[in-house]
Amino acid sequence: MNATHTIDPREAAHFGAQAAEWWDPKGPSAMLHRLNPARLGYARTRIDDAWGLDPRNRRPLAGKSALDVGCGAGLLSEPLARLGAAVTGIDAAPENIAVAKAHAEGQGLAIDYRACGIEALAGERFDLVVSMEVVEHVTDPADFVAGLAGALADDGLLILSTPNRTPLSKLALITIGEGFGMVPKGTHDWSKFLTPGELTGLVEAAGLAVVDTAGLSFDPRSGFAVSGNLAMDYFLTARRNG
Repeated sequence: MNATHTIDPREAAHFGAQAAEWWDPKGPSAMLHRLNPARLGYARTRIDDAWGLDPRNRRPLAGKSALDVGCGAGLLSEPLARLGAAVTGIDAAPENIAVAKAHAEGQGLAIDYRACGIEALAGERFDLVVSMEVVEHVTDPADFVAGLAGALADDGLLILSTPNRTPLSKLALITIGEGFGMVPKGTHDWSKFLTPGELTGLVEAAGLAVVDTAGLSFDPRSGFAVSGNLAMDYFLTARRNG
């Protein structure tokens, strides 16, 4: 990874400004709360498949370490901790980390939260690395993905999610989502969205092999669900080659 810092200060400030309301399911992060069940469902399936675990096991990550990159106030970090993982959560906005720490303490969860970028973890490696809806907010996606790969243990699992750069994502996330106040204005820059092919290229260049992709679809009646349609948003799972 080159010396380019992947944190965009404007992006960090944008999300840090929402920190106090991050855990409010009706606040600015309401869409993330609605996304979380689909995210967790997809992650759990990939975790069970990768390590041959019993889907009925309530703590499948016991004995494993997990890194949540761009953790916000901990919406995904906390469920990973409840699944048994020793969780480290990092975020570019110190305001988010402060809220994450306070909330985790209130839940009796021991999570190692740090206000930093992926570059700060040089030398640390984790069994599971997750980064949901983050790669489209960094200054250098290739550098960022290389950092994620560098944090992955040899038998580790990387799970990403990000919007696809399609007319549908522009309509759904920006025209409708931001236009009607469901997502804070300025959250998305459509030109920075990555197609599955582009993200796959970055992942492979970082020495990983893509083992699964899946779409994230939305139905007004039932909410978000994992699907075969990658047009709006998608997941990508990778492991180290060899």
